[in-house]
Amino acid sequence: MLTLKQIITMLHQKGHKVTPQRLAICEILFSYKSHPTADEIYKRVSQKFPTISLSTIYQTLNLLMKLGLIQELGFPNISSRYDANTSPHIHIICPKCGNTQDYEDKKFEELWSKFITKLNFKPIGQRLEIYKYCDKCSKIG
Repeated sequence: MLTLKQIITMLHQKGHKVTPQRLAICEILFSYKSHPTADEIYKRVSQKFPTISLSTIYQTLNLLMKLGLIQELGFPNISSRYDANTSPHIHIICPKCGNTQDYEDKKFEELWSKFITKLNFKPIGQRLEIYKYCDKCSKIG
């Protein structure tokens, strides 16, 4: 994953402002293994920047997606989550609460590379998802 310094450099190179609020959003996305929702990001950032709006969160998320730095994980019936890990990997998702975990494996990366080579094109994105109830939701029933 990218460091904050790399993100700052990329934002500057693409002509975008680097505000403290934008950096706080990036820090949450790139420093944690979680896949937060926009509301979760808003709650965390507003602790440090109480006047930040949810609109600013969404604008920054859209910018980061446009730059290819994050991907949106949209699901039916649950809020979208955002992932800063754009390398090929598998998401294990609870369809009830949306808890999302990454599963990475060298063999999967090798298979993905062979697949892309055979297709002879560079994908603009990828998503592979496996759904299972998390421990918490499977106990609730």
